[in-house]
Amino acid sequence: MKLISRYTMVLLAFVVLLTTVAPVALATGTTGNSGSKKLVLGTSADFAPYEFHKVIDGKDQIVGFDISIAKEIAADLGAELVIEDMGFDGLLPALQSGRVDMVISGMTPTDERKQSIDFSDTYYKSKQVIMIRNADKDKYPTMADLENEKIGVQKGSIQETIGQGIPGAKLTALDKISDIVLQLQTNRVNAAIVEDTVAAGYLDDVIGLAPAIPDEEQAEAAIGIRKGNTELLNAVNGTLERLKSENKIDQLVTEASQLMADKVKKDQNIFQVFWEYKSFYATGVGYTLLLSALGVIFGVIIGLIICLFRLHDVSILRWIGTAYVEVIRGTPMLVQLMIIYYGLALTFGITFSPLQAGIITLSINSGAYLAEIFRAGIKGVDRGQLEAARSLGMGRGAAMRFIVLPQAFKAVLPAIGNEFVTIIKESSIISVIGMVDIMYQASVVKNITYQGMSPFLIAAAIYFVLTFILSKLLGRLERKLSASDRR
Repeated sequence: MKLISRYTMVLLAFVVLLTTVAPVALATGTTGNSGSKKLVLGTSADFAPYEFHKVIDGKDQIVGFDISIAKEIAADLGAELVIEDMGFDGLLPALQSGRVDMVISGMTPTDERKQSIDFSDTYYKSKQVIMIRNADKDKYPTMADLENEKIGVQKGSIQETIGQGIPGAKLTALDKISDIVLQLQTNRVNAAIVEDTVAAGYLDDVIGLAPAIPDEEQAEAAIGIRKGNTELLNAVNGTLERLKSENKIDQLVTEASQLMADKVKKDQNIFQVFWEYKSFYATGVGYTLLLSALGVIFGVIIGLIICLFRLHDVSILRWIGTAYVEVIRGTPMLVQLMIIYYGLALTFGITFSPLQAGIITLSINSGAYLAEIFRAGIKGVDRGQLEAARSLGMGRGAAMRFIVLPQAFKAVLPAIGNEFVTIIKESSIISVIGMVDIMYQASVVKNITYQGMSPFLIAAAIYFVLTFILSKLLGRLERKLSASDRR
């Protein structure tokens, strides 16, 4: 138990360090004066011209008329605007859990959403259209022709509700509009329901609009506020009223549409895309390595503790260790991430940053697998060595630390290396909560360049290089440790 206590103290020390340093590291480049009042905005920045990524003066920025409105609100409040980019279906949980102060993402104030959050006055109205491949333009003159068709919609949006009302429609609901357009381009869906202002950014020689128009033509956009926050709601409505009286919202829409029209050329090859956006990928690599390294460090500590629990003579400790391994291995990592990032905040008010939630998720998930790896390694050491050490007067903890664990570690080093490689690849799942890792940056580049393949091929190449180098380094370490066995 002394050994367990020592590892527990080490784990707690790392957690304290993480919770102290990580928020500062995560905020780098996002905020300015740390002493100023902040207004945190939640958005899904793939919805041009509402909000979208754009490279301006060599820097990736989130722009759009929603963002311009948010800046006006922040200015009226005398606050600094902080933008949190995440998936559209994660906006409401983020708002309810207090991670963001308001949500602006072209969101329609439906009755269902009003049960969860409050909405401001509407600030914009748009029409719904049907995007199709130009080759199929004559196939869908009316909405009735879309019956029984494969249709792409944004998950959790008003367009999904419209699609659900089409008899026999087979819906593909995704987070990102760019992913829906990619589904359309690759013939996985035959149509997509989007807003007219958003569709304008994707129309080209391949993608066009169908004559069919949804019955629900008008869609209103409003700003989401956490229930009960009447002070912020009144302030937001006051700013919107001012912008309307100045006819400024139409001006902001025009400016955002002009900015959206200035697209990156689609004829860039993969090498040009990589070179132009190398800084994006470099940032992603840094966060991916940070996630993976800390995930492995914590995972090894957790795995060793759980392993010792499973091998302990006390039945309650064995039960705890077994339950941990079975529960973690029996549930998807994405579910664990959602519970840690949203569930704890909603239920207990425990809020973690995306970086912290990602490291904790990777650690507890990896810990379950590493516990079994360590257990197999310890059981592979001849039990007689532990008994011999005990007969020489060594305590159980000392015998495990100096005799058994070094041999077990050497035996399971290849399996630990494989787990590290797996963590590097599985860390990509953390991008769904806005962690700026390699996959997140690849999505940003995709939204900027309107290319569906090149950004992800670059990401795949980067992951391969990272895992290949790691495999070689681990192989070298393994050969070095095994050299003593041949003496």
